[in-house]
This record gives sequence, C-alpha cells and structure tokens, in this order.
Amino acid sequence: MDLFDLNKVAHAMVAPGKGILAADESSGTIRKRFDAIKVESTEDSRRDYREMLFRSKDAISKHISGVILYDETIWQKARDGTPLIQLIEQAGAIPGIKVDEGTQPLPNCPGEVVTVGLDKLTGRLAEYYKRGARFAKWRAVIDIGKDIPSMTAIHVNAHALARYAALCQTAQIVPIVEPEVLMDGDHDIDRCYEVTQRVLNKTFQELRIQRVALEGMILKPNMAISGKNSAKKSSVEEVAEKTVRLLKTCVPAAVPGIAFLSGGQSDEDATAHLDAMNRIGGLPWKLTFSYGRALQAAAQKAWSGKTENVSAAQQAFSHRARMNSLASKGEWKVDLEQKKAA
Repeated sequence: MDLFDLNKVAHAMVAPGKGILAADESSGTIRKRFDAIKVESTEDSRRDYREMLFRSKDAISKHISGVILYDETIWQKARDGTPLIQLIEQAGAIPGIKVDEGTQPLPNCPGEVVTVGLDKLTGRLAEYYKRGARFAKWRAVIDIGKDIPSMTAIHVNAHALARYAALCQTAQIVPIVEPEVLMDGDHDIDRCYEVTQRVLNKTFQELRIQRVALEGMILKPNMAISGKNSAKKSSVEEVAEKTVRLLKTCVPAAVPGIAFLSGGQSDEDATAHLDAMNRIGGLPWKLTFSYGRALQAAAQKAWSGKTENVSAAQQAFSHRARMNSLASKGEWKVDLEQKKAA
C-alpha cells in the first residue's frame, strides 16, 4: 500500500470548491428515478443520461472532483465509442466505483439489514483499478425506529465497512466509508445525533482494529437532522451546529475530508446545510458534498429522456454543482438560487 498516493487522491477528492457526484444508482433506484420522468430504464437510456452528465464539461471540470459509478457504467461506452470513464478523466475528475452489493436482512435483528459484497471483493477491486477507478464506495444502512438500531446492526455494519476499507487500500483504491443513518422516521434531531454518534464511534473503532490508514480514506456520513416525519423540524443553523459538534466528537483529524450524502433532503436544504457548516469554520477536515439526487434531480426533470433537452439538463446540473461548490467554501447565498429561477 502506497499511503502517500492514497492520501494524494483523497485530498484531490475534497479539493477546495469541489465535491463528488454520486452517479452510482443501482438498476432498481435509477428505474424509480426514470419512472418519475416517464423514461423507460434500458441500458441505452441509462447510458445516454449518464453520458449527458459526464459531458457537462463546465460542471465537472470546475465543481466535481470525482464521480462514483455503478458497475454497468464503468464498462459502458458513449454513443461515439468513447469509454464513459474516459469522459470523466478528460474533464479532470477522478473515476470511482460503488462496490457493495446492496443489503440483506440481518439474522435475529427484525427490521435491520447488513450490507453484503465482501466475498469476491479483492478480485473485483483489481479489475476496477485496471479500468481506472481510484476510489470506491460502500454504504451501510442504519435505520432508526422502535428499539432499533441494535448494537448488533451497528457492529456488523461497521465491521463490514472496515473490512471493505482495508481491502480497498490494499488494492491502492481510496475507500469512501459511508455509514448512513436514514432520515426515514419521526425521530427528532437529538435522536439522530445520538444514533449517528454511536455509529461513527463504532465505525472508527473498527477501522483502527483493521489497520485502515485514516489519511487514505474519505468519510461519507449523514448530517444530524430530524426524521422526514418528525413534528420538530430543525433550523439550518441547528443542523449545521449539531452536525459539526458531532463530527468533532467522533472523526479523527487524520481523515482528509468528509463528503456528506444528501439522504433525501431537498436540493436547496442539502446546499444550505453544507454552507452553514463551512461558515462555522476552524475544522480539521474539508467538508464537502457527495450528492446523488440533490445534484441530479433538476437535471433529470429537465432532460426527460429527450435529446433536444440535453443542454437545458446540463445547465440545471451545472447550476446545482456550482451552488454546492460555493456551499463547500461557505460562500453560497439563497438569492443565487432565485437568480437561476428568474
């Protein structure tokens, strides 16, 4: 393992003003997104859609440091025969790959799941590295509900995340470690804080046990935020203040950067929260974004599967990328959103 090189890639992934585009929706998820815009999800339509994003030269070269791909996409070629992964590299971004294989019910833990995909991971990582991937992603899913999460679910998922991270670093690939405490539910922000604290503490304990070099990884956590159905909604300031306090409590300074998931927040909320955190300042790590839906939803709607809409869709994508780029520097203002609308 060349730690210097891993550290260099990790720092490039959280370069000032840049964040990560999560374009790694599984076949099931992208079908749901396409259903919403009345586009049939086929290998070609998925390719056309992602090619459109990766050819948004302006957005990618200025605001995106890396792109997380799904297995299908990393092998696909654009309409003109250029490998899609090459479009990303040509725009100056780093290609990455989602390597987990989804979740399965966790035995003896009703309502809880564990992420799978470790068994043949070593061989897959070697293939992905050859193809050009320089970072990877693995998502653990923790649900808040009555009597959950259990210590079992937290432990098993943290253990798998650390195993994955160790295998990645051995393969000279930077792991994005993503323990996601879901927004589903009616819990308040303090319950989210408490659960996320347990999850992060356990995750870093496992990472240390498995000798993962913290300087060669990126953390992709949820924010401290109330559940979607909570009666108590938190202000932007409260989300920012509590999330920063949580991270300072749990995340070692050796980690180069933290790239948040949007986790079902609206586009603008995800941007506003990131901006407010960066305005707090004085943090040991870079705070940026690794958004999927919050970067893509507007572009998907504008595109709606039609060739004539490509440039409008690219503009919508560029706008969101720029807004989040500003937020990652604490320079976003809400009236910039209105200007776009006008």
